[in-house]
Amino acid sequence: MLILCALLSSRQIPDYFYPDLTLVESSNTHFLPSRLSLEDTQQWSQSLERLLESKYGLATFRTFLKSEFSDENIEFWLTCEEYKKIKSSFRMSSKAKKIYEHFIKAEAPKEINIDYYTREQIKSAVKTPNLQCFDDAQKIVYGLMERDSYPRFLRSDIYRSLLESLAADAVKG
Repeated sequence: MLILCALLSSRQIPDYFYPDLTLVESSNTHFLPSRLSLEDTQQWSQSLERLLESKYGLATFRTFLKSEFSDENIEFWLTCEEYKKIKSSFRMSSKAKKIYEHFIKAEAPKEINIDYYTREQIKSAVKTPNLQCFDDAQKIVYGLMERDSYPRFLRSDIYRSLLESLAADAVKG
């Protein structure tokens, strides 16, 4: 098992980001299953796509963004990924309106940074939604994360501490 004292015991990565894992607490030290390896964690630096494909990478990235109060982009991107899986047209219509109200509309609670044209295009598309109505905004947001949030994440204390902790654990064997 890998010891992630620096991150988990300081609550930089809250337990709830690993809901399907059993975290063991012993003397205020948390453990994650050995499935989180140094090699996997190092691969997160290859691309944003690689990071988001990893359950642990996504959870750690979300924690980082929340710590910077800038999690609206990843939340929007993930919401769009879920939206694309909807089969029911009624549910699609309801969800599209919620996404618009929560992320797209000017002054929305988690307003994302997109241009006026894209915002207006989505406003119109939500009236008769389809699975692609948020694609342009999702691409813009992905690009913003790739150019801004992701490089900051790679330089962050949370990622560096995780790598150091895993490297130290690998040396210990």
